[in-house]
Amino acid sequence: MTENLNRPSAGIFFIIIGVIAITLNDLMIKLLSGGYPLHEMVFIRSGLGIVFSLIFVQFEGGFGILRTRTPWLHLLRGLIIVVSNMTYFAALAALPLADATALFFVAPLMITLLSIPLLGEKVGPWRLGAVAVGFCGVLLMMQAWRGDSAPADVPFIILILPMISALTYALNQIMTRKLGVASKASAMSVYIQLTFIVVSLGFYVVAGDGRFAEGVSNESVVFLLRAWVMPEGNDRWVFAALGVNSAIIGFCLGQAYRLASAATLAPFEYLGLPLAVFWGWLIWAEFPAPLVLAGIALIMGSGIFVFVREQIKSRPMIKKRVHRRY
Repeated sequence: MTENLNRPSAGIFFIIIGVIAITLNDLMIKLLSGGYPLHEMVFIRSGLGIVFSLIFVQFEGGFGILRTRTPWLHLLRGLIIVVSNMTYFAALAALPLADATALFFVAPLMITLLSIPLLGEKVGPWRLGAVAVGFCGVLLMMQAWRGDSAPADVPFIILILPMISALTYALNQIMTRKLGVASKASAMSVYIQLTFIVVSLGFYVVAGDGRFAEGVSNESVVFLLRAWVMPEGNDRWVFAALGVNSAIIGFCLGQAYRLASAATLAPFEYLGLPLAVFWGWLIWAEFPAPLVLAGIALIMGSGIFVFVREQIKSRPMIKKRVHRRY
């Protein structure tokens, strides 16, 4: 419908709600990461989330909108998103929330770089300079020159996980643009939730008894492979909130990009960075060191600059939904 393409105020409303929901999602997963395996959390979250997503499907046209001519493309897209999510959430178990979030925000910079060889797009010196500045921010955050002591006393490989998440997310966005996936927001959410359910069940069959986590000290690996545990007490409410929140994220981000352009919405996605800093300070008394804050500022500034520059150049834009972590 025509009006759906020119309602920036409504789009901004949905993107703000979606970003808040994403930061709450990350907060809840980090809270639960000390006692439950990631695949169990993903299974319960997606199992509840798909119920609410199917309700949204009814509002957007009924079960008929779930039919697609490109099922294998949706499967591939779903698997890439699963890798992106798993690596990011594994990093959350060991990294401060603000650090993991900021490192993931290099995704739009990676999309810009990958669009050159994969899509044949021309990227000028201003945007390439912004990408370079953004990666300088990554170096500041990772403080690679300090070896294993940088930062937060976690192994260097853990710092790479959000970068892998960002890279796979960028590849997904490039693939989506190149192959032209077109579906309703609620239907896309259902496809992703189904993929998460199947993958998490696979993890359960292979590693659900926790035998692969025995004797392992790495927090992220333990988070991936520890045994399933029945949720108890208040944790049950957190799991329920994860499910509802998952559906909210998928629907709000999908709606936002139907109602407004990516150039209009992109700066509002970066609200996720200060929110991550706030939640880390409020819940865990974590506050980024000066160098980490400087890195966050460089990543945030360069990402916004790339979006603004693309708008000025009036180029067809990839919908860089930086936070689409269902």
